[in-house]
Amino acid sequence: MESHNVNNSLNIDMEKDQEKAFDYSKRAQWLRAAVLGANDGLVTTASLMMGVGAIKPDVKTMVLTGFAGLVAGACSMAIGEFVSVYSQYDIEVAQMKRDNGGVIDKEKLPSPIKAATASALAFSIGAIVPLLAAAFVKTYKVRIGVIVAAVTLALVMFGWLGAVLGKAPVVKSSARVLIGGWLAMAVTYGLTKLVGSHGMS
Repeated sequence: MESHNVNNSLNIDMEKDQEKAFDYSKRAQWLRAAVLGANDGLVTTASLMMGVGAIKPDVKTMVLTGFAGLVAGACSMAIGEFVSVYSQYDIEVAQMKRDNGGVIDKEKLPSPIKAATASALAFSIGAIVPLLAAAFVKTYKVRIGVIVAAVTLALVMFGWLGAVLGKAPVVKSSARVLIGGWLAMAVTYGLTKLVGSHGMS
């Protein structure tokens, strides 16, 4: 009897573990769109602002560049996600028709519009960080420092959030995101400074 109870307990624990694993696998799609979208918005906009700031240090130019990057990036992310998810939608509809004799369960299908909206929103949230950091700082060097500090904090937070929600190693995930963001800003700043100083009259 005790052995039977132990086996039941083990089976219940195994089922719970399987449910948890299934939940995380289902979460992967929206997690990728949300966290990576916000990270893309953050890094892309900050890098654009740093690059333009390398040759045009006034705050208006940097903020306008960041805003243009936000709008363009959000639109690009939305369109890309819409096209990608719509392709997945078509594939799943075709598979359902083959498997269910033409019956389609719409609740199980992905939503291209929701995916596009979520992706654009996530990108915009990330892009707002460097914009707000730069908007109210008039001194150029201080502004650059504030942008780097704000972006660094946000990168760590996005890396941590992605790791926690996806059950990945927190330190490694945060470090990858942080180093990648720093590298993008540094390369954009350095190359733009080089081209601005020597490649243009």
